Amino acid sequence: MTPLRRGFKAQAGRLALAVRAELGLQTSDPLDPYTLAELYGIPVLDLRDPAMPREAVRHFTGPAADSFSGALVAVGSARVIVENHVHDTRRRRATIAHEMAHVLLEHEFGLLVTSAQLCGASATSVEREADELAGELLLPRDAARAAALRGWTDTAVARRFGVSRRMARWRLNATGARTIAWRHRAKRPRFTADHAPGGAGAAPGNVGTR
Repeated sequence: MTPLRRGFKAQAGRLALAVRAELGLQTSDPLDPYTLAELYGIPVLDLRDPAMPREAVRHFTGPAADSFSGALVAVGSARVIVENHVHDTRRRRATIAHEMAHVLLEHEFGLLVTSAQLCGASATSVEREADELAGELLLPRDAARAAALRGWTDTAVARRFGVSRRMARWRLNATGARTIAWRHRAKRPRFTADHAPGGAGAAPGNVGTR
């Protein structure tokens, strides 16, 4: 796995917050990648488009469906995202966020293809950067940490932010959210009988006699 360049995670976090602000979103709000693409004037097509080669469509919607999630392609001087419509909604959202990350990072443009390798598993530095920014767009670092401190499960986080459980788990781990939450809970004083109301350590109340 190619490591991210020094300081990139912080850069991606700042960029994601700026983009979210453009969309009028708070850190805790779910982001719609399709709205983001529309904001930047990037059309999103799927493999049902009549312009797609029929043989390739049959291949990538059939036996090789998992090998093609989406691509950022050139149409003249414009850019277009092509997504695989047979995938579930959460995977498609991750794909669009990933391709938009390439746009936002102004990566050198060739044919940028996304496969099943998301959530930090991509090999090249360009794909790793797009993964990282896509993660920050969909589930920001501060949101992941807040969720972990609340004790949210992977499923609860995934449902809130419209991502897969796999991505939720990756963000909770990669951002250090789970470690921070564990340390926070470890620092809490343990509840004992001495701290219980009326326990040995409780302040005595006014005991009246009648």
